[in-house]
Order: sequence, then structure tokens, then C-alpha cells
Amino acid sequence: MTVTVTKAPRKLGGSSLSVFPVGLGCMSLSGTYGKSDDAEAIKVVHHALERGVNFLDSSDMYGWGHNESLLGKALAGRRDKAVLATKFGQTQQPGGANGVNGRPEYVKQACEASLERLGVDVIDLYYQHRVDPSVPIEDTVGAMSELVKAGKVKAIGLCEAKPDTIRRAHKTYPLAAVQSEYSLLYRQHAEETLQTTRALGISYVAYSPLGRSLLTGAVKSVADIPEGDGRGRHPRFAADNLARNLQLVAAIEALAKAKHCTPGEVALAWLLAQGTDIVPIPGTKRSARVDENAGAADVALSADDVARLSAALPPGAAAGGRYPDAGMKAVYL
Repeated sequence: MTVTVTKAPRKLGGSSLSVFPVGLGCMSLSGTYGKSDDAEAIKVVHHALERGVNFLDSSDMYGWGHNESLLGKALAGRRDKAVLATKFGQTQQPGGANGVNGRPEYVKQACEASLERLGVDVIDLYYQHRVDPSVPIEDTVGAMSELVKAGKVKAIGLCEAKPDTIRRAHKTYPLAAVQSEYSLLYRQHAEETLQTTRALGISYVAYSPLGRSLLTGAVKSVADIPEGDGRGRHPRFAADNLARNLQLVAAIEALAKAKHCTPGEVALAWLLAQGTDIVPIPGTKRSARVDENAGAADVALSADDVARLSAALPPGAAAGGRYPDAGMKAVYL
């Protein structure tokens, strides 16, 4: 039996938004994973849109405004081809960890700033990037709902929210999507959250679906991560952890060889096979990778393939947390 995955658009919750099954995470276009080039980044966005990859995911904290401004340039004359998502809520704290701000007045202020940088009249999907534990989620989502009523935002979502927070938020105003890390490498939070999002009819947008490139097989040693590349801060790439994680990746590589495709395509195909409510948003700085990632929708996995991968990389198998300890304090709230 083959798990049928089609290129049919995937609807985002109860909203009017529909997207190609694989989106484009835009964070890497703003220097997170080493130096990026604006002209090349715009070409990547244009290529994605031409390829039909229409779901673009940004944030006001990616390059602290740079990413949104870049997308604004890339979307000039092409706005109708994109389903545009961006986020607010993380604040820059020079010399320290990012702050969070979910106060209602800040929600509106942040949205206006994003609209200006993006050069658009409306944001398709607007997320709270990190939950602010000092502000009731009902207050934050209430302010977000006012943006919808004002025509500045079409739909709203949350990032890195735990099930109880999602339920409270959705009761305040319907969420179209919840975004969190989800891949064969990190499944526990995602699979717990999916029980809630599915019960409420909310889509799940999976960021880092390739484990920040680990599941592609591209990183074989710590030396493969260039200086200045943000991956170097992640525990999964620490020497001992990486050696253990590469043993897990071997199962993906073996299936990819049998399927005559890439490990990345297999990892994304496994995610796509989990349900049509899931939309992975792998990031890249290269047009060729956009093609490869989109090609995951063409990879046919049998039910046995999916089960074997799930067993080979079971929940909790990854060595090292999703973020350093300080970063983990800001997720799943």
C-alpha cells in the first residue's frame, strides 16, 4: 500500500488560504546560516513562485527587518502569486537573549511596521512568534483578531505554543495554523500538539523539517558547519551528539538510495505522509534546493516505508535538544 501524497493545495485551517504542500522558509536569506546575498535571495524567491511554491514564511526578527524588506522587493509585481506569512513577538535585546512582547498595543505596532517593510496592504497569515508568558494569550490573540477585522491580516496563528495555550487562543479567535519544529529528528512536541490542532481543525506548519540540514546528510562532521553559521549553536551538531544523530540519518539515506531520490526528499515525504494538515517549510538560499524540496511531493512512500522510518527515528531518539537550554525556555509555552 502506498501513502498517497498529491500536489493538491493544502488548506490552512478554516481560512481561505491554500498553499503548495511544501513552502519556503525565508530565515536563511537573512544571514542566519552564514552570509547571504540579497540579489541571489530575490532570485530564489522568484524561482520558488515560478515553481509553484507559493507559501513564503518570514518574521520581523529575521535580520531584524531585513527579511521582510527583502521579501517586499521580491514580491513587487508578484504579490498575487504568494501566500505571505510573517511573525511578531520577539524583540531585540542588544547583548542578551531576545525578549518577547505580546501586549495588545505592541501587536498593532508590529503589524504596521511589517506591512510597511513588506510593501503590502495585507498579510495573509500573521503569527505570534513566541508566546509572552507575562500576557494572557487571550489578550494577544484578541488584538490579532482586530487586525483581521481591520483588513490588515487575513488569518492568524501561533508559533511554539503548547496545547493548552492553543485551545485558549482558538477559543478567543480561530487559528488557521500553528507553527513549530517537526521532523523525523524532533517529533515529541509536534505529535503532542497535533492531537489538539487536529481536534480544532488547525493546520500544522513544520519548520526545520530537515533538522536544520542534518536529515539531508550534508553535515558529516562539525567541520562541515562554517564559522558564523547559526547551526553551530545547536546541540544536535555538538560532536558527540552529531555522531549519534548521524546513525539515525543512515536509515533515511538507505531509503533514499532505494527510491532514487535524496535523503531530504525522503524526510519531507515522510512529513507530507503524516497528513494533509501538515505543511513543511524548509529553508534554503539556493534555487536548486527549492526544486529538490518541492520534489518531495513526487516521492511515493509505502505505508511500510513510513512505518520503518518512524521506527528507525522514534520520538526522543535525537541526541541534543532542539535549542540550547536558554532557547528551550522560550518554546512550547
